[in-house]
Amino acid sequence: MKKSNFFKFLLIFTIFYPIQNLSSEIIIMSSCDDKQDEFIKNEYILNLDELILKRNYVYKEKTFKKYKITDLSVKKSNSYVRNIYVEDKKILTHKHGYPQFYTQILFEIGKQEIFMKTVLNDEVGLTKISTCKKIEKFQKES
Repeated sequence: MKKSNFFKFLLIFTIFYPIQNLSSEIIIMSSCDDKQDEFIKNEYILNLDELILKRNYVYKEKTFKKYKITDLSVKKSNSYVRNIYVEDKKILTHKHGYPQFYTQILFEIGKQEIFMKTVLNDEVGLTKISTCKKIEKFQKES
C-alpha cells in the first residue's frame, strides 16, 4: 500500500512540477540576398536544439535557367538539411570535403551575414555569401 501511495505522489508531482522544461531555440533568417544568384525565396532555419540547419529556396527564372542548362536535376524550388554545431558564438555546418580541403557555412549569432568558410591546408578563408533582411528567434517549449 505504501509503494502505491509513493507512485501516486510521484505521478502527481511530475504532472504539476515537470522534472525538466524542454525548450529549444529556433532562428529563422529570411529574405536573404545572394552575391551571385537571384531568389524568390531564400531562408535558413537553424534549430539549435536538434542542431539542424534547413535551407529553403526558390530560384528566380533567370537563375533557374542558368543552372538547368548544365544540370538537368536542378529544381526551381528546393530545400536541404545539414547538421550544425555551435562554437564561440558561431554556428557552423559540419565540414564538407576532405581533411586538407573543406567548406562550411558559418553564421554568427545575432548577425545578418552568412559566410562560406573555406579551409585549405589549415589556411582559412571567409567569403560573404548572403545578407538576411529578417531574423526571428523563437523559444519552442514542450
